[in-house]
Amino acid sequence: MKKVLLSLGLLLSASVSAQDCSDLFISEYVEGWSNNKALEIYNPTQSTIDLSEYIIVRYSNGASFAGSEAAVQLSGMLPPYGAYVAVLDKRDENGTGQEAPIWDSLQVKADGFYCPDYNVSKAMYFNGNDAVTLEKGTLADLDAGTTQLIDLFGKIGEDPFGTYGGVEMNGWTTEDPYVGVGVVVTEDHSLIRKSTVKSGVTANPAKFNALAEWDSIPAVIPMLDQNGDPILDGSGDPRIKGNWATLGVHTCECNPLSVENEELINLAIYPNPSSNGVFELNANQKIVNVTVYSAVGQKVLEQKNTAGIQSINIGKQTGIYLVNIKTANGVVSSRRLIVK
Repeated sequence: MKKVLLSLGLLLSASVSAQDCSDLFISEYVEGWSNNKALEIYNPTQSTIDLSEYIIVRYSNGASFAGSEAAVQLSGMLPPYGAYVAVLDKRDENGTGQEAPIWDSLQVKADGFYCPDYNVSKAMYFNGNDAVTLEKGTLADLDAGTTQLIDLFGKIGEDPFGTYGGVEMNGWTTEDPYVGVGVVVTEDHSLIRKSTVKSGVTANPAKFNALAEWDSIPAVIPMLDQNGDPILDGSGDPRIKGNWATLGVHTCECNPLSVENEELINLAIYPNPSSNGVFELNANQKIVNVTVYSAVGQKVLEQKNTAGIQSINIGKQTGIYLVNIKTANGVVSSRRLIVK
């Protein structure tokens, strides 16, 4: 099929900032082990949106071109403030190699399955070094170069794959220029759009700093017993599970209810930044669960207490951390913590 450059006209028209809360955007990106691939699409508007008007496009390995063989048309209706989960269609339990099945825990999260045949559509076979877009239009429009860029994950035309300083990397990293230095945060990770993001990226960035708009968490986490200890398999290795519990629900400031929840618990965390890694927690509701991740997605703390949690100690290692907090009433909130 015809390959089409992401046209200068498209980039120029998209360079005008999208209005907040006015159109769909990608709210979660799952680049899990093997074929565990998924994208969550969020509707930040007050209206139901027809997904059949949109396509997902993969710009593979630094490609600046993408034709309809690298895209897939979405389907379904997405209600206001709803999240739609598109998952790679690999459900043959007897599949092996490139046809290995997705895990059951990801399959049950899916609202739609896409791209069962790589030779027909490569859109959902993305890896941590591929740019992925949400575009408005049809596959024919893509071949004609007339789609509208709605959102972009990564940087079109850049491939962060390679060996740098003797270290093999296959994704964008934590340090400027976000290629070749730092720690990779897009390969074998799930990335969750920050609640403060209200619109998609509508122009190709000069650099892709994933952590500017996304929180990165590991693709898999160890299974724990009731005491919080790892569950081991027959070989003595920790059992793992997919880290996509958040798929299907997205917190965004476009949703008045999300804002109400924040106001309802009136959460305060201090001091922030902290010089010693100790943070005090204060809220109108009892905090019963706290999980903290590093900037590269490593879980550094998980604390549960039905009697309430009033402080945490995440250690003196400097950096930026993500904390997820859950109250006894089920309200969930996320914050960024800094240890300096």
